[in-house]
Amino acid sequence: MANPGSRTPRVLSIAGSDSGGGAGIQADLKAFARCGVHGMTAITAITWQNTVTVAGVTPVPPEAIVGQVAAVADDIGVDAVKIGMLGSAETIGAVRDALRLVGDVPVVLDPVMVAESGASLLDPDATRALLELLPEATVITPNALEAKALVREAGGTDAETLAELVVALGSLGPRHVVITGGHADSADAVDLYWDGAQSVEIPGPRYPGGSAHGSGCTHSSALAAHLALGFTPLEAAIAAKGVASEAVRDALTDIGSGPGPVDALGTTARRQGPSPGPGGHDPLA
Repeated sequence: MANPGSRTPRVLSIAGSDSGGGAGIQADLKAFARCGVHGMTAITAITWQNTVTVAGVTPVPPEAIVGQVAAVADDIGVDAVKIGMLGSAETIGAVRDALRLVGDVPVVLDPVMVAESGASLLDPDATRALLELLPEATVITPNALEAKALVREAGGTDAETLAELVVALGSLGPRHVVITGGHADSADAVDLYWDGAQSVEIPGPRYPGGSAHGSGCTHSSALAAHLALGFTPLEAAIAAKGVASEAVRDALTDIGSGPGPVDALGTTARRQGPSPGPGGHDPLA
C-alpha cells in the first residue's frame, strides 16, 4: 500500500505542450495537482493546437530537453517520471539520455501517436526508436490502436485481441502494461493490466456525452503520481483509472468547438457544488 511519507512526492512530465490546454503537459500538471504531488516538466515539443486541429508542431532541441531534466534533477529531485509526446527519433534519443539523470525511479510511458483530433504526433520513422525505449519503462499505457501499432512494428502481426496484445507488449521489455479501454467499442471502459504473469481487468464507466481530449495524458500522469506516492503498479493503475474516469465525466464540453478538455480538477463540479464519484464515492478517499 501507499506510504508517501512526509515529503511531497516529485513527478516529472517529459512531454509536449498543448496550446489549447487540453492535453500534454497542461493535462499532466492538472493530474499531478489532483493527486497531491508536485509536478515538473521537460517540454519536448510545442504544438499549435486547439479543440479541432493541430496546426503545427515545433520540436524542442535535444540539448534543451536534456537540460530541462538536468536542472530539475540537480536541485529538486525526481520520484517518478511520466513520458508523453516524443515526436521524433531524435527526441526519443534525447529522452533516453535524460533518463540517466533522474536515478532509479518509476517511469510511465504513454506512447502518444495520434492526437484526439486525428493528427499524427509521431514521425513514421520514430516508431522503431519508441520500441527501443520500452525497456526503460516501469509501465506503458497505450490505447488499443497504439498497442496494435507497436506490436505490428515489432513484428507481432498475429496479436489482435487485447489479451494477445497485452502479452505481446510485455515481451518487448516494459515491466508492466496497461492497455486503456476508453477508445474501445464496448459498453464499459475496461483497461487491461499485465505484469508478466497475469492480466487483470480494471473496469470503469463510459460517459458517452463526455470528451476524451487529454484522457490518456491524465491517466498516465495519475499513474506516475501514484507510483511516486508508494502504490504498487496495479494499485496505481486502478487509482489512475478512477482519476481519468472522473476527468472524462467532468469534461469541459463548453470549451472550444471540438471535443473539450477532460477536467481532472473538477472545475465545473466545484462551481455547481460537490458531487459523488462514479460509484457514489471518491475512489481515492
